[in-house]
Amino acid sequence: MKWAKSWYLSDVILIALIGIFFGAIFMGTNYVYDVLTAALAPVGLAGLANELLLGLWCMPGMLAGYLLRLKGSATLGELLAATVEMFFGGQWGISTLISGVLQGFGSELGYIATRYKHYDWLGLTASAITTTLVTFAWDLAKNGYFKLQFWLLVLYFVVRFISMFFFGGVLTKLITDLLDRSHVLKSTHTN
Repeated sequence: MKWAKSWYLSDVILIALIGIFFGAIFMGTNYVYDVLTAALAPVGLAGLANELLLGLWCMPGMLAGYLLRLKGSATLGELLAATVEMFFGGQWGISTLISGVLQGFGSELGYIATRYKHYDWLGLTASAITTTLVTFAWDLAKNGYFKLQFWLLVLYFVVRFISMFFFGGVLTKLITDLLDRSHVLKSTHTN
């Protein structure tokens, strides 16, 4: 399959479904986040909850970019999921939209780096790397990660990348391959 150059109605519907589906998943994940944070707090690793789950929170962008193969789809997919989470009453309110844009842009950068030509592990890995870098830079500024001890900073970064690669890489590839084999997604793009 080649990268498409224009949007079709089926693409808009699919990206909307990704946004709605993941927005609902995020509401449940917020509770998991709270439990993990509480469980890790006594050992001084409460922030690790964010790192473990961030790959899931960034998955809609990586999935939309990989599945639709359209410029901007990663950013839009992530933003739509964040918007749905916000409207469902997510605990971070409107700041969820800022996170959605940054996470989606991070995912998009991976596809930009590969010039929208790699519908394979290279594209997924690039997206996982760029999403990790963009979101980690944001947390350095927003959440004061720069104040952490160096070993904790390294631990958070490594765990974040593993989470990104697992959710945004491995699960995205598995989901897309299953949809492709089941012929659920018949491409209407004629490049």
